Amino acid sequence: MASLAYSSSGKLAPTNNFRSSIPAKNTFISCRLNYKENGRPNTQQEAMPYSLTSNQFERMPVRKDEKRLRIFSGTANPLLSEEVACYMGLDLGKIDIKRFADGEIYVQLRESVRGCDVYLVQPTCPPANENLMELLIMIDACRRASAKTITAVIPYFGYARADRKTQGRESIAAKLVANLITEAGADRVLACDLHSGQSMGYFDIPVDHVHGQPVILDYLASKTIKTDDLVVVSPDVGGVARARAFAKKLSDAPLAIVDKRRHGHNVAEVMNLIGDVKGKVAVMVDDMIDTAGTIAKGADLLHREGAREVYACSTHAVFSPPAIERLSSGLFQEVIITNTIPVSEKNYFPQLTVLSVANLLGESIWRVHDDYPGGFEHFSGLGID
Repeated sequence: MASLAYSSSGKLAPTNNFRSSIPAKNTFISCRLNYKENGRPNTQQEAMPYSLTSNQFERMPVRKDEKRLRIFSGTANPLLSEEVACYMGLDLGKIDIKRFADGEIYVQLRESVRGCDVYLVQPTCPPANENLMELLIMIDACRRASAKTITAVIPYFGYARADRKTQGRESIAAKLVANLITEAGADRVLACDLHSGQSMGYFDIPVDHVHGQPVILDYLASKTIKTDDLVVVSPDVGGVARARAFAKKLSDAPLAIVDKRRHGHNVAEVMNLIGDVKGKVAVMVDDMIDTAGTIAKGADLLHREGAREVYACSTHAVFSPPAIERLSSGLFQEVIITNTIPVSEKNYFPQLTVLSVANLLGESIWRVHDDYPGGFEHFSGLGID
């Protein structure tokens, strides 16, 4: 049986700072970290190719109370977990995750977590069922190892779109998954850009909801686009609140809405456009890109309505086929995403830019761990919940 073990390797994974320089296409935003006396990092920006490299860095001694904090990574997105741990100046915990020949998952912690505050970083991205089950077993392993608290850090929450009944005799899978995570033994959930705000109410434990949009906003602010030329576009009526908050943060840019009619799951048909985009730079904003049908048809409509350039911005890049073909077809000047879901090398194309949310998640973990009373204004202050 194959074995996957995660432990400290002395490698520095890249992260991004919120005020980023303009990167080349097809890049990660990264930074070198120099730790101050309090263990928090200073950041110095640089752009680097998506093929990641190792860097040497100096790690300050861990504070006594920080020895009670443990971060473990599942197999869904280990690179993001390394970046988060690097930002926090900590090592990833040692854990063995194995798959038996019949597909069953085995998890064993390779270090003591008795009395510790444990954070498990595991998005439930495709394959969703595999990664969700792995998260549940990791939570159970920590609970049985007498961890003081267990926080599930879920950069991408799968099944979030099944958050209500739109027809008779449908399940509400988002509530079911929330129950599973709670019953497995999690004390808290830290999630990034849930598909809908009401998903927080499905949990019977505290949920910290942070938004990845500030990372994208900061990147767009670094680009030489005139404010008068911008228009923020919602690809559907359901995303109007998100787009409106995004537009307000982007120099109070005007808003346009693509009206669509969906005839089936992952199938969308664009009908018309509400708003003026003629001669403007259109920035389409959504929480996720799955098959890219909605956003590609919306971009085609924007070009027909006279938009000069179209940018696509999304926190979660699910990229189910044929998303790559649609996104790389020339409709978009740039496709800006974050690394909440790992993007395989074969899915990169020239217009793609990947921003890291490691700093955002790392700072959020610090604030939860330190019982910081001020909330997450700088990191989640879009005001859309």
